[in-house]
Amino acid sequence: MSAPIDDSSPASPETTTGSLEGPATTTTATSPDSTDAPDAAATPRASVIVGDDGLARCSWAATDPEYRRYHDEEWGREQHDPRALYEKLCLEGFQAGLSWITILRRRPAFREDFYGFDVERVAAMTEADVERLLQDARIIRHRGKIEATIANARATLALDRPLEELMWSFAPPAATTPRPRGWGDVPAVTVESTALSKELRRNGFRFVGPTTMYALMQSTGMVDDHFEGCFRAE
Repeated sequence: MSAPIDDSSPASPETTTGSLEGPATTTTATSPDSTDAPDAAATPRASVIVGDDGLARCSWAATDPEYRRYHDEEWGREQHDPRALYEKLCLEGFQAGLSWITILRRRPAFREDFYGFDVERVAAMTEADVERLLQDARIIRHRGKIEATIANARATLALDRPLEELMWSFAPPAATTPRPRGWGDVPAVTVESTALSKELRRNGFRFVGPTTMYALMQSTGMVDDHFEGCFRAE
């Protein structure tokens, strides 16, 4: 995991248009925000911080109000809704190389532009839609990631089993994933996230590298990486 950073200012939207795909760019343990990784030996970090409301939370969610809401209400809760899983899959791809707060603050615009992440409607989008979205400064204007969102919708429709069933088939048994006590206890990649990445790529999905897939597993409750002492730790 690494400390949240805020690079989400609307005044400087991401406008990269390359289509290079690869796994998420981090090699350290992941949280919703895994883009800045201090040297753990040189910079000891608290894993849990008590907020002004008296609740102990994972430290990455201790200060920013939107991170706090996301941590308390979404991150780590089991998600089985097919639309929500497809949305999360795509947004995790958009997050690669950026901070998750960037995506959270742009999520309403992403939902508007991608028809609420309705798989059938997104699958029907065309090159004209891609060009239109590349002009929308409210989202991450990355051609490869926009095209991947459309391609992932088409790949979802082409699956021989529901996306939810495919994704959850790679969730490790809860008994095999002990609760982390510190930042060094949480991996960036696991055997399961690597296998999920491989299977999704085999089925035509893009921007689904092993690190990105582990972040998805965390956020959708396939693994529970709330730190020991966090009020959400169960």
